[in-house]
Amino acid sequence: MVILLLTALLPAVAVGQAPMVEPPVAVEPKKLALGATATCEAVQNGIPENKAVAFSSAIKKVYCYTNFTSVPEKMFTFHNWYLRDNLKASVKLVLRPSRWSTYSAMELRSSDKGPWRVEVTDEEGNILSTLRFSIID
Repeated sequence: MVILLLTALLPAVAVGQAPMVEPPVAVEPKKLALGATATCEAVQNGIPENKAVAFSSAIKKVYCYTNFTSVPEKMFTFHNWYLRDNLKASVKLVLRPSRWSTYSAMELRSSDKGPWRVEVTDEEGNILSTLRFSIID
């Protein structure tokens, strides 16, 4: 009877079972994340200067600036420069963890007037951003 009373009053204990442990939470791997982008007349000390969507052909060079807020490992990005849907240049740029800013530039000629775009892509060719601008007189 004493055993019955003790058994009833004591908390239940499972014999031969491991203590209950929370299953590990799956951690999502960090992904490449693009933050700020800009087309501009210059990049000084990592900062885009004179951002615009229309540039005079007199400046002779336009820059595409990209700031990645998350870079999980060393990888590459591409700036693909198009004039009227014709690929003019593809620039491969290195990215390093954990944040990285980079830029490329296009030399302009007088015949380069018109609508431009820069497609920023990852290594697999996925478009991360498209920047549109024009070269005018």
